[in-house]
Amino acid sequence: MYAARRYLMCPPAHFRVTYSINPWMDPGKPVDLPLALAQWEDLRDRYRALGHTVELLDPVQGLPDMVYAANGATVVQGRVLGARFAHPERADEAAAHRAWYRAHGFGEVTEPAHINEGEGDFAVTAKWLLAGRGFRSSPLSHGEAQEFFGRPVIGLDLVDPRYYHLDTALCVLDPEREDVMYHPPAFSPGSQAVLARLFPGALLAEEPDAAALGLNAVSDGHHVLLPQAAAGLLASLRARGYDPIPTDLTELLKGGGSVKCVTAELRA
Repeated sequence: MYAARRYLMCPPAHFRVTYSINPWMDPGKPVDLPLALAQWEDLRDRYRALGHTVELLDPVQGLPDMVYAANGATVVQGRVLGARFAHPERADEAAAHRAWYRAHGFGEVTEPAHINEGEGDFAVTAKWLLAGRGFRSSPLSHGEAQEFFGRPVIGLDLVDPRYYHLDTALCVLDPEREDVMYHPPAFSPGSQAVLARLFPGALLAEEPDAAALGLNAVSDGHHVLLPQAAAGLLASLRARGYDPIPTDLTELLKGGGSVKCVTAELRA
């Protein structure tokens, strides 16, 4: 049985691709903004149809990447660790996110000292906080997060630039059952060994599905919303008792993100 979740999303009102730092981002390909908005609205409506609450963060002119709301903070038991972005193009988003959380009743909202890109590189399970490093977030952010949340942080090294954030290489399917899916080659050999020890029954994603950003997915413990191009994951998810829901976010993929990137979970 899955519980209703609360998510934060930001409409892509000013979305465009202005720089390139990973293979999916191509500033030379124009963004169809009406289509991007329609795809985003479809995802929002799917969440609501599944019984989840969607909160909205107002977009800010000049910050086109705000649609990727997952990067703005990490929330665990109502405590908010804000983001500090690696690239100057996104730096001002951090304050907008912190202001939203404070205005919406989150009492403990902190500005971090070290670079972390929110749920891009932090994934929450019942026991641990999984933490990516290698391309964006600083290793120093892991200790900061452990002190703030008071739960063990497991550092994982990303080694393939296509998987620049943890949420492009790993998805928590059910935090209570410690069930995850991930793409082993995205991680260093030592991190692969750690993941195998922590999650011996994990679903391992093959290259075509990982390359389609199939792991940039959101699961409520039963429904798994994921990019429609990751068709190879569907049967495996169904076999494990999940209900996969393919979702088209091809316009937002031009900026380097999909389902998870545009969704922040507000964990009370």
